[in-house]
Amino acid sequence: MANLTVSGHFVRAALCGAELQQLDTSAMLRRAAISPELLRASGARVSSAQFSRLMQVIWQDMADEFMGMGPRRCRPGTFATMCALLNECSTLESVLIRAHQFSNLFDHPVCMRHEPRGKDRKQVALVLEVDGEIHDPKHFFRESILVIWHRLCSWLIGQAIALDEARFAYPYPPHGDEYRHIFHCPLTFEAERTELIFDARFLSAPVIRDRPEMKQFLKTSPADLLARPDEGHSYTGRIRGLIGRDFSRPVPDFEWIASELHVSPQTLRRRLKQENTSFQEIKDLLRRDLAIYHLGKKERAINDIAHLVGFTEPSTFHRAFKKWTGMTPGAWRESEAPRIQDGD
Repeated sequence: MANLTVSGHFVRAALCGAELQQLDTSAMLRRAAISPELLRASGARVSSAQFSRLMQVIWQDMADEFMGMGPRRCRPGTFATMCALLNECSTLESVLIRAHQFSNLFDHPVCMRHEPRGKDRKQVALVLEVDGEIHDPKHFFRESILVIWHRLCSWLIGQAIALDEARFAYPYPPHGDEYRHIFHCPLTFEAERTELIFDARFLSAPVIRDRPEMKQFLKTSPADLLARPDEGHSYTGRIRGLIGRDFSRPVPDFEWIASELHVSPQTLRRRLKQENTSFQEIKDLLRRDLAIYHLGKKERAINDIAHLVGFTEPSTFHRAFKKWTGMTPGAWRESEAPRIQDGD
């Protein structure tokens, strides 16, 4: 299954700190196999593997896991050291307590602090705390911390933590629509705090990862946590898996999808609404991502790609692709877009 793509906005946002320090960001992009020319398109997107490589390049070149955006420099290896300490914890709650203690060992800490939420204390808030000034004009620094912590916690306990709400202490940003596909929950902007809300039952979930698993995990994290959408246990991700990658064949209908997921069509519509999406949008975005994937494999003709992603007329595919990305399929392919390998 081809991976989901990452908006070009996040590529540009990840480089804000490097730009402030006047580093050669074009060279950084090329080392990550991302075309600077392609990135100029308003609807540019990259593969998750390309984005993961870019994050690793940024951390390596800047020697800063905060990417030049935080209140201080975060030396390489800080995240790995913290994770090694967390591996000794027994439950998610002890993970959050120890991580908060670890972060507060540094001057100008950046922490995620958990606290009960609501009168009945059945929810927990995971609150972002930043001591000091940050350079985060596109909100990427704060977004990335929320994403990393949500996905790290889910990985440690071996189950996806369903979010009840994500709240942000800033106005709805220009790229706010992307948040629907990141957090899969109700969103609130201009909140008092930046935080994630979820069921308190997850706090007692046991940590199931051992040291060899953590060692393997740290070979690619936290870059992978940011790059690869966390959809495995969401209805959105499960539907994408059921649809598959060949739209030249009839797409399963909504009733069949619901039966495979063991829910009624009415329940599935409600679940997708809670995840800020719809069956039609899932199909459209899957077509877009598959088209980008196949365009990166230059031996395949564009008309063949149109058929693979479910268009009977190449002209219709060209119009749809330009609507998705701001470029025609031919222009996308000719803009020095790097070849996308099967594993990307």
